[in-house]
This record gives sequence, C-alpha cells and structure tokens, in this order.
Amino acid sequence: MRRLTPDADDARFIRRLILLIVVLAVAVAIYRAGNLLVIAFGSILGAITIHAIADWLEKHARLPHRVSLCAAMLGAIGVFGFLVWLLTMQFGEQINQLIAQTPLLIDRLAAWMSQSQVGAKIVAAVRDAYAGSQAAQDVGSIARGGLDAALYVILLIVGSLFFAIEPERYRGGLLLLVPRDKRPAFAEAFDDLEHTLRLWLRAQIMLMVIMGVLIGAGLWISGVPSAAALGLLAGMSEFIPYIGPTVAMLPALGLAATAGTGPLIGAIVTYAVVRLVHDNGITPYVQSKVVRIPPAVTLFAIVGIGLIFGVGGLIFSAPLLVAIYALMRSLYLRETLGEELSDPD
Repeated sequence: MRRLTPDADDARFIRRLILLIVVLAVAVAIYRAGNLLVIAFGSILGAITIHAIADWLEKHARLPHRVSLCAAMLGAIGVFGFLVWLLTMQFGEQINQLIAQTPLLIDRLAAWMSQSQVGAKIVAAVRDAYAGSQAAQDVGSIARGGLDAALYVILLIVGSLFFAIEPERYRGGLLLLVPRDKRPAFAEAFDDLEHTLRLWLRAQIMLMVIMGVLIGAGLWISGVPSAAALGLLAGMSEFIPYIGPTVAMLPALGLAATAGTGPLIGAIVTYAVVRLVHDNGITPYVQSKVVRIPPAVTLFAIVGIGLIFGVGGLIFSAPLLVAIYALMRSLYLRETLGEELSDPD
C-alpha cells in the first residue's frame, strides 16, 4: 500500500506553493531595491524627454533621426549642466544662506507653535512621525554620504542615455515576458504610457517655469532675501504636487520674517495670489489635455509612495502615479473590463 505517494492534488499544491514563494521573493527584492527601481524609472522619464526633443527637432528642423537624437542628448546634458551651474555658481551663496538658516527658522516656528498646547502636540507629532519615517532615514543617509547621491545622479543620467539610444530593445525584452497572444495589448499600453508621460512632462515643465518666475518676481518686489533662489526652489518644487510647494514656501516665509513685517506680508500676499491664479487659472489651462487624477488620490498616493520608497520615491511620486494610472486605464479598464475610454490629446 502506497499511501504517501504524491497524487495530482499534491503536485498542484506544490506548484502553487513554489509560485507563492517566487512571488514573495520578487516582492521582497523589489522592496529592497526600491531606490534602484526609482532611479530606473527616472531614467525612463529622462529617455522619454530626450526622444520628445529629438522628435521635435526631426519634425521642425528637418534633421535625420540620428542627428536629432544626438542633438537632444547633448541638449539634455547641457540643460542639466546649466542647472548645476545655476545652483552652485549663480545662486550658490543664496542657497547656502537658505540651507544654513532653514534649521533656525524651523526651530523658531516650532517654538512659536509650542506656546499653545495644541501647537506643542502638533510639533511633537510631526517630529515623531518624521523621525521614524523612511524619508528621514534617506535624508540622513544623503547628508552623511553625498558621494552616494552623486552616484545616483550619474546613474540616472547614464541610464537615461542608454534607454534613449535603444528603446526598442528594452521594450521588446519586456514584451517577451508576456504571453504571445497578450503582447498586442501590452504594446498598446506601452505606447499609451509613453504618450501620457510625454504630455505630463510637457505640462509639468510649463508649470514649473511659470511658478518659479512668478514667485521669484513677487518675492523680489517684496524685498525678501534670496528671492531668486527661492523662486528657483518654488519652481522645482512643483514637480511634487501639493507637498513640494508647501515645503518650499516655509523657508521663504521664514526668511521674509527675518527681513521685517513688510517683506513677510509681501511674501504671504505673493504666495496667496500666485497659488490662487496658478491653481484656478494656469494649472487647469495647461493640464486641460493631460490625464487628470483626483487631488485626494494624488495627495495620498504621493505620501504613500514617499513612505515606501523614501526621498527618491517622493521626488518621482507624481510621474509614478501617472504611469500607474495609464497602465490601469489601458490594461484593466480598457482591455479587461472593455470600457470605452478616450485617450489624452
């Protein structure tokens, strides 16, 4: 009698168990390599930007594809170098002053809020939440190891160039992982993803430039110190919706407070007016043809991605959310549920 001989049910159970172990192992690997995956996604964004510039040059300048691609890559590197020069040489002194005074300004704000019981509880809760978060650990690691941050930036740039040179190779490799009969649907989803991210990047760059110019000009008129650096910070902070502009506003108000009552009132009026015009006029107009995600979903998704992947995830949280939304729209709503959805223009 062979009572312990495996039967068909046992074999099916073993296969499912092995599949479960593999899925868990992949999930753990993805979590442990979160920073690397975020950098890879940032490289894909960079490659999409390079190809968008190359397509524009090929269409309007009548250049061959290879020449347009090389010009776009050189242009992207030039823009990055210009930003580095702007941050280090042109606004270096202002940014150093801003960095040096930010902890003092935060301490003053915390001391002022701690005068009341409610304010003291808020300050304590914020400090406890930040101290135990992944973002705080990442900020500390960046402060202790600037070399690692520089290596991540170099990896991001080099990865963008590699993805831009041969995008079809990586796209084809991903499609090979999909069953043959499902590949057309995934190919269309990848096309939709690239198109959506292009639209989002174009709109986001326009919003960043407009926001930086308006805030910088308003703070300069108000007599706030380091107005140019604060305007640049405000523009770059638009890459992280809701959270970024709020964080960028705090040092501006703190520096304005040190300059006097007039600059402080001017800074408050500047941010209030610019945000009012920006949120109710400029943003709806610029994003009228881009995928729209409800604000509450955007806010909680950004916070969640930041908690999981740290500072790197927080920086790329908005395009990550756009990518997830685009894939869900293409693969789940359209292909699985059969919903008729209009593509963004």
